[in-house]
Amino acid sequence: MEIWSDVVCPWCAIGRARFASALAGFGHRDAVEVRWRSFELDPYAPRERPGPLDEHLAAKYGMPLEKAREMQRQMTGTAAAEGLEFRFDRARAGNTFDAHRLLHHAVETGGPAAQDRLKGALMRAYLTDGEPIGDPEALVRVAAGSGLDADEARTVLESDRHADDVRSDELQARRYGITAVPFFVIDTRYGVAGAQPADVLREALDTAWAREAQAAQAVQTAQAAQAAQTQPPSAQVPAGGDGGEDCTDGSCAI
Repeated sequence: MEIWSDVVCPWCAIGRARFASALAGFGHRDAVEVRWRSFELDPYAPRERPGPLDEHLAAKYGMPLEKAREMQRQMTGTAAAEGLEFRFDRARAGNTFDAHRLLHHAVETGGPAAQDRLKGALMRAYLTDGEPIGDPEALVRVAAGSGLDADEARTVLESDRHADDVRSDELQARRYGITAVPFFVIDTRYGVAGAQPADVLREALDTAWAREAQAAQAVQTAQAAQAAQTQPPSAQVPAGGDGGEDCTDGSCAI
């Protein structure tokens, strides 16, 4: 399971919460491994963008300031329904490339669980706590708070490690035709766009699991038929005789 998103994307945080609910109700959840993939909403953003977020939103989309604030209020209400607290009045926007590099570091050193913890921590840092998301020292604090080694995180940020991994994720997003996030990809075959409700995401998981099971069964059936055509004739056991134990039909319990 792969999810493309950005840490400063409000809908991505909502999508993460909804996916967690969907996964909790999925019968095969222990078989699902989630990998967070990089997607920058604004690759050309400065390390820290000055000014209030509502003013930037209004200027970017050419809308009145009050409309931008109303959009933020609506988003805050949607987030609250998922148990999230958004504080756009605190948000300090900036470039997220380094945050994505740290997410690759997290999965490399601690696996998917560590990456998911950092993902949630980075989203809270920006959307709730007012951390400057593009500032290296802020990123080190967030990484340490999620359980990563602070010195290792700082070393990563002082180098160019995982820069190619971020770019590779973004290249794959373009190949998939992803232009907005969150975007969920199941088994590299099934895509779900947007922060869909939990029941929709759970249905997607159920459908993908069932289709993959059907495909696997079809392959097994075809392989068995091919094997039967190439096997030599079975030895014949005379009537009343004892042919001993065998597993020629594959039904033996071993």
